[in-house]
Amino acid sequence: MKEWLCAAIGVIGGYIASLFGGWSAALITLVTFMGVDYFTGLIVAGLFHASPKTPDGRLESLAGWKGLCRKGVTLLIVLIGKRLDLTIGSDFIGDAVIIAFIANESISIIENAGRMGVPIPAVVVNAIEVLKKEGEHPEKHHEEMGE
Repeated sequence: MKEWLCAAIGVIGGYIASLFGGWSAALITLVTFMGVDYFTGLIVAGLFHASPKTPDGRLESLAGWKGLCRKGVTLLIVLIGKRLDLTIGSDFIGDAVIIAFIANESISIIENAGRMGVPIPAVVVNAIEVLKKEGEHPEKHHEEMGE
C-alpha cells in the first residue's frame, strides 16, 4: 500500500510539474516563499496576536483557509502564464508573473517579520525593490542576460 501511494503521489506531482513546464528555480523560489509567508503569518497570528486579517489579530481558521485559497489561485495564475509561454514559445509571461508574485510574497514575509519585531536588513529591502522592477519589465532582464 505504501509503495502504491508513493507512486501515485509521484505520478500526480510529475504531471503537475509538467503543466508548469518543469520546476524552474523561480517556481521553486515562489513555492518556498509562499510556504514561508504562510508559516510566518501563522506565527504572527498564533503567538503575537498581531494579524491584520482578523479583528482581534489572533489565529482564525477562516483567515487561514482564505490565505491558502489565495495561494492556490496564485499558482493557477502562474500556470496560465507558463502555459501561455509554452504556447507562444517564450519565457517572458511566466517569468514576469512568477517574479511579481515572489516580490509580493517577499513583502508579506517582511511585513510579518516586522510585526514580530524583527529588524529587516537594507540588503533585503533593496533586493525586493529589484524584484519589483523585474516583475514590471521582464523583457529588459532577458535582453541584459542575452536571452
